[in-house]
Formats: sequence, structure tokens, C-alpha cells
Amino acid sequence: QVQLVESGGRLVQAGGSLRLSCAASGRTFGSRAMGWFRQAPGMEREFVTAITWSGSYTYYADSVKGRFTISRDNAKNTMYLQMNSLKPEDTAVYYCASGRNLAEVRAGECDSWGQGTQVTVSS
Repeated sequence: QVQLVESGGRLVQAGGSLRLSCAASGRTFGSRAMGWFRQAPGMEREFVTAITWSGSYTYYADSVKGRFTISRDNAKNTMYLQMNSLKPEDTAVYYCASGRNLAEVRAGECDSWGQGTQVTVSS
């Protein structure tokens, strides 16, 4: 199993940018699909984006398409989420997760989750 730790969340103004990181420990990081999810107060956790083990394929929720970019560096056991043109509705706790493949991660069928990092976008 992979252990995941997110970092990089903070308060940012609307229109600003932020990069989140997800550091993984465990031998299988490079063979796992990865994803980012978020949960706003009073809301259910929602899928944001996912990436295959090789980084060749990515998938984005419509709400972030064109603004967010997912990437990974398997040599560093780290995944990233570059967030641009941030909006107040992007405010949430952001979680990284891993799973067997892109489809399962998109469905939330992940076997490892991080503890989350808070992103707050002020208007």
C-alpha cells in the first residue's frame, strides 16, 4: 500500500495560483494511478483529476478543466496539482489518492488516501 501526504494548501486570492504536492512512500507508487479529490464544507467529496501510472493519460472534472494540471514525478514519488485562475468555489480540503487504474481512481475506488490539505480562495 502507498502512504500519501499532501502539502501546499494555503489562503490565496481569487485569480491566483497554487501548487499542491502529494508525497508518496512505498514501493508501488510508480505502478499506481493517482488522483486528486476535494471536499468543501457541507459537501460530499468530489473527483478533481486523475493520472495514469506513467503520466501519459489524465482526466479532469469539467469544473477545473483548463485551469488545473495534474502531473507526477515517479523518480521523486511525488504527484502535483497546479491550480491556476483559482475561484472562491475551489475552496476545499484537497486529498490525493491512489488506485489500480485511471477508471477506478475516477470512480473514487482508491485504496490509499492522504490526510488532506486546506485550500482557501478569497474573493
